[in-house]
Amino acid sequence: MAYPEIYEVGASNLGHVVLYTILNNQPGMLCDRAYLPGDDMLQLLKSKNRQLFAVESKRPLKHFDALGMSLAYELGAVNVLEMMHLSGLPLTWAGRDDEPDEVWDVDHGSWPLVFVGGPTATSNPEPIADFVDFVALGDGEDVMVEIGQCLKKTKAEGLNRQETLFRLATEVEGIYVPRFYDSPKGWGGAVFPTREGVPERCKRRVADPDPLLQVGLVPYVSTVHDRLTVEIRRGCTRGCRFCQPGMLTRPARDVPPEKVVQAVEKGMRETGYNEFSLLSLSCSDYLALPSVGLEIKNRLRDENVTLSLPSQRIDRFDDSIADILGGAGKAGLTFAPEAGTQRLRDIVNKGLTNDELLHGVQTAYDRGWRNVKLYFMIGLPGETDADVLGIAETVDWLQKTVGGNKARKRDRLTLTLTLSNFTPKPHTPFQWHSVSTEEFARRGKLLKDALAKVPNVKSNWTSIRISAMEDFIGRGDRSLCDVVRRSWELGAHKATWWDGAESSFKSFDRAIEEAGLTWKYRQVVNGEWDVLEKLGDGEYRGQGGGGKGRVDRGALADSRLDAPLPWDHIDTGIAKWWLKADLQKALEGITVPDCSHSGVCTECGVCGDEFGENVVAEVPPLPVFQGHYEPDGRRTQRLRFRFTKDGKESFIGHLDTLRLLERACRRASLPVSMTRSPYSSRPRISTAMALPLGASSEAEMMEIVLTERMNPEDVRARLAEELPAGMRLTEVEDMPVKYLNGRYMETMNELLQSAEFLVHVAVPGAAAKPAIESIGGDAPSWDVEGGGAFFDAGKNGDGIPDASADEDDADAAAEAAAEAEIAAAVAEFAKAVTPADWKHWVASAMALEKFEISKTSKKGNVRVVNLRPQLLGLEHMDQPEIDDSLKGRHVPMPAVCPPGTAILRFKGEYTGAGGLSVEGMCQMLSHVSNVAITPLHSHRVRIDLGEPTPPVVDKLWLDNIVRAEAFMALERRWDPAAGVNNRGHMGGGNKEGDRIDNHRSYRVEEPPEKTSKKKNKK
Repeated sequence: MAYPEIYEVGASNLGHVVLYTILNNQPGMLCDRAYLPGDDMLQLLKSKNRQLFAVESKRPLKHFDALGMSLAYELGAVNVLEMMHLSGLPLTWAGRDDEPDEVWDVDHGSWPLVFVGGPTATSNPEPIADFVDFVALGDGEDVMVEIGQCLKKTKAEGLNRQETLFRLATEVEGIYVPRFYDSPKGWGGAVFPTREGVPERCKRRVADPDPLLQVGLVPYVSTVHDRLTVEIRRGCTRGCRFCQPGMLTRPARDVPPEKVVQAVEKGMRETGYNEFSLLSLSCSDYLALPSVGLEIKNRLRDENVTLSLPSQRIDRFDDSIADILGGAGKAGLTFAPEAGTQRLRDIVNKGLTNDELLHGVQTAYDRGWRNVKLYFMIGLPGETDADVLGIAETVDWLQKTVGGNKARKRDRLTLTLTLSNFTPKPHTPFQWHSVSTEEFARRGKLLKDALAKVPNVKSNWTSIRISAMEDFIGRGDRSLCDVVRRSWELGAHKATWWDGAESSFKSFDRAIEEAGLTWKYRQVVNGEWDVLEKLGDGEYRGQGGGGKGRVDRGALADSRLDAPLPWDHIDTGIAKWWLKADLQKALEGITVPDCSHSGVCTECGVCGDEFGENVVAEVPPLPVFQGHYEPDGRRTQRLRFRFTKDGKESFIGHLDTLRLLERACRRASLPVSMTRSPYSSRPRISTAMALPLGASSEAEMMEIVLTERMNPEDVRARLAEELPAGMRLTEVEDMPVKYLNGRYMETMNELLQSAEFLVHVAVPGAAAKPAIESIGGDAPSWDVEGGGAFFDAGKNGDGIPDASADEDDADAAAEAAAEAEIAAAVAEFAKAVTPADWKHWVASAMALEKFEISKTSKKGNVRVVNLRPQLLGLEHMDQPEIDDSLKGRHVPMPAVCPPGTAILRFKGEYTGAGGLSVEGMCQMLSHVSNVAITPLHSHRVRIDLGEPTPPVVDKLWLDNIVRAEAFMALERRWDPAAGVNNRGHMGGGNKEGDRIDNHRSYRVEEPPEKTSKKKNKK
């Protein structure tokens, strides 16, 4: 399973995790994962001539039987091509075809079957039909297993590639094989079968969600949605006319409440997450949400767990939902009114009134939320300038009504708006609608000017060009395959659609021009038009009198609404005539109720034997809310661990390492002490110092503070079971928590003195490479054929000469020759460097009196730092010392140093702010040698801590105690019953622990915790 996004995005995808778990639970099946590499990984693959490989097995993707990719976004189509290219696969199904009499067998040279799934592929697969062997439509839980079983049978029978695909198309429901269909010219992009036996319309699959399957992978690094996600409801029957997911996922199916509670409780304890999210298209329509949420909060009340919900309906936000979302570290709130006026909300069937909008925002404000996010769209069918300005008027009204009269700024309501351009989607009532980019720009400026006058509002705008690209692909036909491919060749791939929308737009624009099309090609060729197009001053076609009075039904009588569409061959269960009828209701401003909860069937055509029925779970009684989490800040025991960090784990960053340790402690059920922050309580887990990314270590130190005493070795054993292989606990020590005077002991960071490293360094031209380039680890060595994943210059993904490549560029050839000559000279220099040279450079660095560098802060402030006092030791290691130092250690360093390299023992000071890094030491060596010396790998062998500071007696504090005790003794001696002293002051009315002294009241307290200078200064 390959996800065509970077790891941080793909590993957060719930469907990706679920399908991975299901397939690996099947006997005789193995599923691995792959993700779109980032720029640094991409360059490394190219430099080593390696094909894209799977995460766990390190097996090249082209050696799997099938390569499945999830397509959840229109612009992800170019990423699908990028993944195939990096895997060394021809980009088209025709390029991967075998001879007719050849048995399909990947082990004997056949190409794997490439397929896609996901909501975008289900709605309209035609813009990528030339690239994939088949498409899995709808929910994947059942169809993925059936695909695997079918492929096992066809391999056993020895079928060829085409017959294998035919078997999939005819025996597995929900499979669309583009090679068996064609889109003839003159039919508006409509698709018809060309081989007898395949279904005329391919039906999407429907499966019931199982939240217990959603507890699985726990990434070591931070991801986009870094939490446990549990699905509580699949499908939505609200009937919002712009919403494609609501149309593609019917019927609505609730998960039984007891199963949700069981999955969350199990998942939080098995994963170690401290946050979970309940997922649905509309969580508020899961009527058991308050009961389920409160039950989970009660059960996990002592475990510092927070709940987040996706965008929810504001009309159902109440105190019960506020209770399950509240507490320390509570998540933000996002509501989606969609439109600024009641008229337009009725047109889109939002089912939301101004009173409901105000009540929801007021409830959120009363329960402590001072910032609320609102989602609006512009460009909706029937939208007028009054509707656009209505967004600003609605926001201004909410500001003035909710918290607008508060004197203090921090008590006022702040609204964060997300304003998107409406892009019509297939299989919705608005699929025939369109708005020009010029009109989007005009309406956007109109709204920006209006919002500029509203205080305490932040606006986030979606790029109009991104929306144009989404719409172009989303409603395209098979002729767009050439455009998608050409735009990929021109650079519109990876993350450029959001990181560089301008460059991606130019790539698409050029590709469209080269294909002989225009951005409005569907309007020109297939008769697409705005059903509610403007006729004159305030009047729109389809709404007589500008929306007042008689409705003009002529718009729906237009025969163009019945013209074939490129996605008509995909059977989602909703009839096309129903979409047309619902569009008529939109023109009249008629709202349609939610059939799941109203009991009124809208006759969309989904419910029945083929797709199932709506399932609404019985709502359990609302449990008594037991209150929010209260952090346990007791510091009873402090354990100090030493641990290693090597292998793959050395590439986990410092913050990710801290999160990994926190989750390991939760999985081990350790009673970790928590800070008492009212906003975000954190576990008292700390490390001595950060380890540079990519460096290994055998001397890492960690401290954990517990609320109750435990056997240190038992804690070590429980924690070791939850840590990855590269992080081994080598020692544990029980440390004192407080001094005798009651003050807490210093942290390791406060006691830190120095650290010692083994550093593998090199001069330019050395044959050795950085340790980070040893990708693949100890995985099998796979042969690379034909140049691997990266084809010869000037050829595209199918090995066909690319017209855009200039293979006869004499200047480029001359430049390459000059670079090769320089590289050869540098390599010769590296070979000439001897151990004596290294020893001389080391001695020169140690002899420096000062070495100053300039450091620039994030704010741009420049300061000069002298690094020489921080260099405590530096020596060159001879071969016997290297042999002795590397013996028994997991260090990716060579036993014998290649020419131009050396292994140094380096000790740097790390007191106060910062310290001497390995890079700083190499700068000093480069300075004395006049050679650019770079570190290849560093391995930390020791961390030195200073002795704790002896406690200093606070004489003033002791004097106050003695004086207070003396006066209390006099008080008890004179009048112990009344508690009145000879001066007439009341002693008995004070709080416990108060003392009377010369008209001044003292409260004897434990000395405060030591705080940093930064906090005292603040």
